Amino acid sequence: MSATVDVSTANGDPVVSLGVHLKEARLQAGLALREVARQLSVSPSFVSQIENGKSQPSVATLYALATLLGVSIDALFQIQSGTAGFAPGDQGLDGETPINRSDFGQPMDAWQREGSDARIVVVRPIDRPRLIMDSGVVWEQLASNRSRDLDFMDIEYPPGSSSTSDGSMLRHDGMEYGLIISGELTVTYGFDTYLLKPGDSVCFEPHIPHVFTNKGTVPARGVWVVRNYVSERPAQ
Repeated sequence: MSATVDVSTANGDPVVSLGVHLKEARLQAGLALREVARQLSVSPSFVSQIENGKSQPSVATLYALATLLGVSIDALFQIQSGTAGFAPGDQGLDGETPINRSDFGQPMDAWQREGSDARIVVVRPIDRPRLIMDSGVVWEQLASNRSRDLDFMDIEYPPGSSSTSDGSMLRHDGMEYGLIISGELTVTYGFDTYLLKPGDSVCFEPHIPHVFTNKGTVPARGVWVVRNYVSERPAQ
């Protein structure tokens, strides 16, 4: 079992400061978050959790990061904050360079597909891929995708957010199923509008223009299952 580094008192900075410094070192090295994850054989989400101060790295992980970034562990606690920036490949990961929902058709286009012959796949919370939309909406993949026809996600809408940043409606093939866990979501479906409250569930054909909006003052969360149909009709 790997020990963890207690950085809560290092140079008077909390764990979150280490994450900021690691990110600065990565940007200075010109490495994308996904590239760092690939070289360390971990998930991009895990690296992002460390950079955002949400996860404390083990001694082995911290040493590997320092070696990869070409800095000493001591130096990681001495880097001064500079101008924020983003390296290519950071798009949509835990707040970095949010993506536009309108830029892709079906939800299946948003995730990387990972092939696996395993009959069971367990995904820990720290390893779940996340996408941050420019509208503020967050998608979290609850299970790895073994095919292109199914997506299982946790979706969060901050107050005032909408499916798209400009409020435009979406269309794509397939079928969507959702269960509201907390908060309220307003769905405009064609010419009809429905208010979804905690405990409400919804099922609809997404080829009809639709958009979700959180008009409340608290975040709205739901669990979503999207059945993607690959057809000759292009997604819109």
